[in-house]
Amino acid sequence: MTAATETSAPAATDDRGRLPWLPLGLLTLIGFVLVAMETMPAGLLPEIARGFHVSQGTVGLLVSAYAIGTVIVTVPAISLTRSLPRKPLLLGAVAILLVANAVTAISPTIALALASRVVTGAMSGVIWGMFATYARQISPRRYAGLSLAIVSTGAPLGFALGTPLGSVLGIAFGWQWAFAGLSIIGLVVLVLLVRFLHPVSGQSAETRLSVGRVIRIPGLWIVLAVIVAWMIAHNTIYTYIYPYLHFTGTGISASLMLVVYGVAAVGGVVITGALLDRYPRPLLHLSALIFVIAGAMLIIGSHSAAIVMIAAVLWGVGFGGASTQLQAAITSISGANADVASSFLPVAFNLAIFAAGIAGAALLTVFDGLVLAVLMVALGSAAFVLTFIGRPTAFRAQL
Repeated sequence: MTAATETSAPAATDDRGRLPWLPLGLLTLIGFVLVAMETMPAGLLPEIARGFHVSQGTVGLLVSAYAIGTVIVTVPAISLTRSLPRKPLLLGAVAILLVANAVTAISPTIALALASRVVTGAMSGVIWGMFATYARQISPRRYAGLSLAIVSTGAPLGFALGTPLGSVLGIAFGWQWAFAGLSIIGLVVLVLLVRFLHPVSGQSAETRLSVGRVIRIPGLWIVLAVIVAWMIAHNTIYTYIYPYLHFTGTGISASLMLVVYGVAAVGGVVITGALLDRYPRPLLHLSALIFVIAGAMLIIGSHSAAIVMIAAVLWGVGFGGASTQLQAAITSISGANADVASSFLPVAFNLAIFAAGIAGAALLTVFDGLVLAVLMVALGSAAFVLTFIGRPTAFRAQL
């Protein structure tokens, strides 16, 4: 068996077909639920802390527990199940995710809530690990990038709308209802997935590479390096946006800044969907460059409300489609082994989120909030340079 055979593209529907809008839309809704579940504790720290009679710092561990579950379980789970039919596996992971999230909502102790969050994070990683290849396999090949962009829309919508709406619900009726509401939404989507999601077969033994060989696929480490650098650059200032805005003295609220970013990020996903199939490499370069320009504006124009808000828009446009573009790069270079290769993506993202939390806290003990924008430019520039270094192997001219 040749290397070309081993990394052949995943099966997809005929090029003459139309996009399966309903199944892709349902997958998008699951992505929305996943992101909202992950970030929900951040919007309800005081309420959850009072409910469990613990500190807000302890409640923050609910986000860390979610990330730990993703990091530990995703790669081995996807590797061990890649020969199985994908639809039952995806539906099973979603079902366990919803049950675990419901357990969080009814937990009498913080210990049980933390344990349930580990399970929730683990199932989230499994679902994210299958998302990209599932979307591509049920879509015509000529819409590979667009299908990825569609299912990726759920993430920025989760950031922009899911967490804020959950916070409003949790403050009004109790934090438990915010978590329970997500499980109810997810259950409705799960029922629809059972009915309308196309089945996809597992990977055949003839095309299956060991995890060790998947890791050594040329270009994979470059893509992961871009993810880590870019995600730390983004998430550090995203997480600690309040200290930055406090430094600026512009009076812009953190909620307004993040909503503007979130809406612009959806725009970034739309742009990615329109251009990714034809211009994946230039699009990636441009997105990273726009992100760096946004960071530079946050430094240079930090005391101008207008410049800060324009920077928020550019930030969202530049970073909004990044996950889709990098996921497309991974699936393109890994072919039939895309599920296993893609399982490294949520791991890299969550490690970067963890590192961003530590980096931001450490920097803010020494410097003022402007340092976050400086880090955004520094690591964003590193990601931008890596997109050029990875051109021969990681970032192909065509998907």
